[in-house]
Amino acid sequence: MNALKKTFTCFAIFATLLATNVDAQAAPKKEFKFAWSIYVGWMPWGWAQDTGLVKKWADKYGIKINVVQFNDYMESVNQYTAGGFDGVTVTNMDALAVPCVGGVDTTSVIVGDYSNGNDAVILKDKTTLSAIKGQKVNLVQFSVSHYLLARGLESVKLSEKDITVVNTSDADMAAAYKTKDVTGVVTWNPIVQTILAEKDAHNVFDSSKIPGEIMDLAVVNTATLKDNPNFGKALVGIWYDTLKVMESNTPAGKAAREAMAKASASDLAGFEDQLKTTKLFGTPAAALAFSEGDMATIMDRVRGFLFTHGLLGDGAKSADVVGIEFPNGKTLGDKGNIKFRFTDTYMKMAQEGKL
Repeated sequence: MNALKKTFTCFAIFATLLATNVDAQAAPKKEFKFAWSIYVGWMPWGWAQDTGLVKKWADKYGIKINVVQFNDYMESVNQYTAGGFDGVTVTNMDALAVPCVGGVDTTSVIVGDYSNGNDAVILKDKTTLSAIKGQKVNLVQFSVSHYLLARGLESVKLSEKDITVVNTSDADMAAAYKTKDVTGVVTWNPIVQTILAEKDAHNVFDSSKIPGEIMDLAVVNTATLKDNPNFGKALVGIWYDTLKVMESNTPAGKAAREAMAKASASDLAGFEDQLKTTKLFGTPAAALAFSEGDMATIMDRVRGFLFTHGLLGDGAKSADVVGIEFPNGKTLGDKGNIKFRFTDTYMKMAQEGKL
């Protein structure tokens, strides 16, 4: 077992013990913390905080929501798992792999988008994915980047035995690519866009080849949500109010996109290019339509990847160890250990104008 996996396992054990305490203490409260990190599909959270939309919706329900930006994505997920935050922006795979495996019962209240090209395998001076054989590949190990790489390798009849993974923080990825020793990376936007600006960089496989499999979510601690449904209502209200402005063909919409672009170290043209590779669900109806699809098939593939890589816990005898619940009532895995829940309750409230 490598050092990172040892760290992950120890953290999961700690989180399991902590989660029991956190869940036991869950109760109605007035102040909440929500974490987000830099990614095109999550930039609306920072803009909403800066422009007062967070306060508007929090005030409506008599609560306070502190929306906090993280520069390191996995750190935000770890902080949520440790109980430091009530909610976080996270992918479907990482939600299952970290908090849920760690024992933190987690509910997805918003399916914001899926990556439709925002995540990519990039090779230096090589134009085909098959050329990756024998190379070292820098990525955030066991993240969706790792999953994308595995899916890509399958497509050219290769496996992870044919490459060497080098664990690298997303915050260091762009700088790492510029070094002589790095010849391949897997990452997400806006880092993808930055790296592809280099003349020797080539996108050889991206998430548009696996549509729907890398979902970007807003999740909340289930016990907290149960005792504080107004927190979920406020988050959903913030989200769709923000997207209404952001997606509008108006001066206000353009200004919002420009602000989000600047916050992600891009410009308007670059940010809008990233949006083109994001299947953003701009309305509750769009998110609900996706949620009512076959999410179980997607999550079955994702949990299979996690089990194969030993990320469902050392004692896991199958991918069924952690239960997953979907809006249609279908479940995967152990029904007695449901830790990951997709709910459409709050998105439906937004759709029906009941927030």
